[in-house]
Amino acid sequence: MSNYIQSLSENVERVHVRYLNRYGIALAGDLYTIKGMDQGRKHPALIVGAPYGGVKEQGPSVYANELAQRGFVVLTFDPCYMGESGGEPRRVSSPDLFTENFCAGVDFLGLQTFVDREKIGVIGICGSGGFALAAAQMDTRIKAVVTASMYDMTVAARLGLDSKEKIFAAKDALARQRWVDAENGSPEYIPTFPEEPLTEVPADMEEPAAEWFRFYAVKRGHHPGARGGFTTTSNLSFMNYDLLAHIDEISPRPVLFIMGDRAHSRFFSENAYAKAAEPKEIYNVEDAEHIDLYDRTDRIPFDKIENFFKDSMEG
Repeated sequence: MSNYIQSLSENVERVHVRYLNRYGIALAGDLYTIKGMDQGRKHPALIVGAPYGGVKEQGPSVYANELAQRGFVVLTFDPCYMGESGGEPRRVSSPDLFTENFCAGVDFLGLQTFVDREKIGVIGICGSGGFALAAAQMDTRIKAVVTASMYDMTVAARLGLDSKEKIFAAKDALARQRWVDAENGSPEYIPTFPEEPLTEVPADMEEPAAEWFRFYAVKRGHHPGARGGFTTTSNLSFMNYDLLAHIDEISPRPVLFIMGDRAHSRFFSENAYAKAAEPKEIYNVEDAEHIDLYDRTDRIPFDKIENFFKDSMEG
């Protein structure tokens, strides 16, 4: 399955790779390098994670295509249970496993003779921002972190549940769905986006649903392997987990939070920034909504990202 949302630069080489995470699940990835790269030297490397429910052919391919031209070896990947990666049943989500996927990428990059093990950074787009930060909390091999339009999915799982009664009701419904899944022999999965891209977003659709459709449901970002959401009961794990409980322990490694000035998700980055320890920075992109940092090369601050990682990896 391909369907890359951006054409590959004639200056960049992309090679498909496969490797295992520590649970033995095969991950499908793409490795981007500038053409003619001296493989006799060691180069800095980056791992780019997809938005929650996305795959490597979407936003990550945009970032990798650009950053490879700036001298980085860049790895993109499909999360386990998604896209071309392994794992059954399909479209299961887990805060622990999705965090582990970043660490598995560090494993893989560290085995490449042309990668400098001491210069590996991570980029997390949307939900992968939370997973990238969680990985850096425990994996000291990650030297710097950038998040773009970050979501903390463990916070998102409880949005709107502002009382003990609502929390209990949500957990009870999900727990009882497990019996239904057990009886059916497979977990419930209800896709959000159509199999084929729409020509336009329905005019009566409210925000933020309309925003998701402006990327995932139309040609701009549509991919048949990313139809939105995960198995219904996946949400139980996120309600019982705190991805960023130890975010202050990333220090003294730096973190850069990038967000659009019109993004509905700004509070995720602002809250994480407040909890993180120095060195840290928050950067506003003018005239940008949440999804603009997925693919808008006229909005994504690549100069800022390049300089951040090169400064972080000096020495």
